[in-house]
Amino acid sequence: MAKKNNVILIGFMGSGKTTVGIRLSYRMRRIFEDTDKLIEKKQQKEIKEIFATEGEDFFRKLETQMLLELEETVKDRIISVGGGTPVKEENREILKRLGTVVYLRIRPETVYERLKNDTTRPLLQGEDPKGKICSLMESRKDAYECCADYILDVDELSIEEILQEITSKVGEE
Repeated sequence: MAKKNNVILIGFMGSGKTTVGIRLSYRMRRIFEDTDKLIEKKQQKEIKEIFATEGEDFFRKLETQMLLELEETVKDRIISVGGGTPVKEENREILKRLGTVVYLRIRPETVYERLKNDTTRPLLQGEDPKGKICSLMESRKDAYECCADYILDVDELSIEEILQEITSKVGEE
C-alpha cells in the first residue's frame, strides 16, 4: 500500500503535538486528528479514566486499533499521537506507513515546567514527577528516533518557527 500523505506528530507529553497540530492544520489546510481525543470519543471516557479502570496495556491496545483505523480511512491529515504510542514496534510500523513522522523533541526540564500543574496526565501523578519524566523520556528516546522521518528540537523555538520547519520539510508552505 502506498504511503499516505499525512503528517504525524510524535513526541513526549508536553512537546506541543496538539498545539502544533492544530496550527499546522490551518497552515496546510488539512483536517487535524488527535488519536487521544479519538480514543476518548470512541470509548466515551477520558484517557485518565481508561488508565484507572482498564490499565495502561488496554489503553495501548486501543492506540494500535486507532492507528490501524486511521491507516485504512484517512489521507492528507495532520495527526497527533499520544506520547507512548511509538513505544510499540507495531505502532512504529503503522506510523511509518501512515505518513511523514515528525518527532518534536523536547528537554525533560521543559516538559516539567509545562506540565507541573497538569493533573490530567496519568503517568505524571505521584512521587517525583521530574524523575518520572526523565526515565520515561530516556526509555522512549530510541523508539521516537527510529520512527521519525524528521527530528525537530522544539525547546527554543516559537510555534511559528516550528510550523515553518515542518512545512519546509514536508514540502508544503
